Amino acid sequence: MVDEVVEPEKGMSTGAQVVAAVVMVAGVAGLMWALAGALPQNTADDRPPATCSSTRSASPSARHVSGAQLCTALNRADLSSLLGTPQEHARTATGHDLPFEAPDGTRHSNPEATVTFDTYSVRISALYDNLPVADMARLLDGAAQPRTVLGHPAALYSDRTIALTLDLGSGKADTGPGGIARSMLVAQDAKDGGDSYEIVIWRQDDVVPDDAALLRVVETVLPDLPGWTTA
Repeated sequence: MVDEVVEPEKGMSTGAQVVAAVVMVAGVAGLMWALAGALPQNTADDRPPATCSSTRSASPSARHVSGAQLCTALNRADLSSLLGTPQEHARTATGHDLPFEAPDGTRHSNPEATVTFDTYSVRISALYDNLPVADMARLLDGAAQPRTVLGHPAALYSDRTIALTLDLGSGKADTGPGGIARSMLVAQDAKDGGDSYEIVIWRQDDVVPDDAALLRVVETVLPDLPGWTTA
């Protein structure tokens, strides 16, 4: 989730900086990225693209993709072009393997990766919850639009981001409504056997993300994932 530094309001002490971060609901590491935004940033033209870094709090299963693998697949040289902002370089690229307990009691890692730019952020998650995309779409109570992507069942839907404002002078943080995120959930196999990938894009402003950009990312990134099968 990309953060952006905004100018302090009039009357604010010189030692206080306000950092605004756009974070996904139930997202992780938003605070870390917000703090990172308080550091001096180079311009998009002279800073090198970010390389993948990863943290692991659970051991990924041998049959599951890892957060590091997701980050490698997502952090492509042409990702900014797919998003429609070819002049931008990735600011951050991270992968995580988080512990997850399924409804049946089995435990495994829940891998995800996020790449951030000045305009867009992109997150990919691998879901191993034995919940078919069709069932997930029904749980969204009509908010999801059924799709077929690369021959696999899919669902397109919207989510809301949270705007996190951190005052580094006082150490206080406030949250408020953010913008719209667009999500594509795609079954990992053509038969919709229960596991899926989710790719989400959102912007650092209040503009609704471009669905065409989301689809370009989905159709380009998913075939490069380990274990992806062509329908």
